[in-house]
Amino acid sequence: MDLRIFTEPQQGATYDELLTVAKATEDLGFDAFFRSDHYLAMGTDGLPGPTDAWTTLAGLARETSRIRLGTLVSSATFRHPGVLAVQVAQVDQMSGGRVELGLGTGWFAREHEAYGIPFPEKRFGILEEQLEVVTGLWGTPVGSTFGHAGEHYTLVDSPALPKPVQASPLDPTKAGVPVIVGGSGPRRTPALAARYAAEFNLAFPAFDEIDGRLANVRRACEEAGRAPETLTLSAALVLCVGRDDAEVDRRARAVGRDPQEIRGQGIAGSVAEAVDRLGELAAHGITRVYLQVLDLGDLDQLELVGGQVAPQIG
Repeated sequence: MDLRIFTEPQQGATYDELLTVAKATEDLGFDAFFRSDHYLAMGTDGLPGPTDAWTTLAGLARETSRIRLGTLVSSATFRHPGVLAVQVAQVDQMSGGRVELGLGTGWFAREHEAYGIPFPEKRFGILEEQLEVVTGLWGTPVGSTFGHAGEHYTLVDSPALPKPVQASPLDPTKAGVPVIVGGSGPRRTPALAARYAAEFNLAFPAFDEIDGRLANVRRACEEAGRAPETLTLSAALVLCVGRDDAEVDRRARAVGRDPQEIRGQGIAGSVAEAVDRLGELAAHGITRVYLQVLDLGDLDQLELVGGQVAPQIG
């Protein structure tokens, strides 16, 4: 199972703090460093203010060498798809081919208001078109042009440059980075994942809902003529692990969470409890877990998980 570190910098973090966590992620053997893509804090003052997701990842691309880098997830409302395709392809080049793109509809209306970003009531069509445009631009052969005439976007004779370093996981003859799609809808989002994504992500799922949601996306793959096993299944869950109950309680309270509540909803508790919970997820078919780290200054927790949890899950 891949273990990835997932951060929420809008809650308050500088680039240097993120770099410290990313380097620890690499040094401790985790698979990847991911971050949210938000511009407004939630429930805190967020000082010193937000950092842009793709600007951050561009910096980290040059200051790390092994870990994969990406967003969970970028909002389709934030960037035009042509611009997004250029940004992601460039960061992929800067990283030597280590980038992944999580893309969703966006949900936080207040941050759009705060920064003057349009927030249409209906956004699913925007997401669908962005996936088509971004992957289409990457996959267009060099020397050819790409065009798109849709409800939300029109591209005319685009040179479709630059290209990512990586080959598309869905068609190795074309350029592309792994795309991550996630959501709780029973049909439309799974259908998008089956068509465009290398990975389907469950964000903070209730454990008794996992089987049903994964069944939906497996069915969508079959309906699209895609083998379900070609789609990586992942989950994002809060991390709160300690050597004893006192340490777990301290870490939970440090991020404003109730210790018992966090145990029931995340990868939380003792090392043994964390290993058991990850094993439970593996039994559902999940092979990748994003560990949401809310206290970016607590590198000791990363050392504990990297040193004692990760070796037990293979």
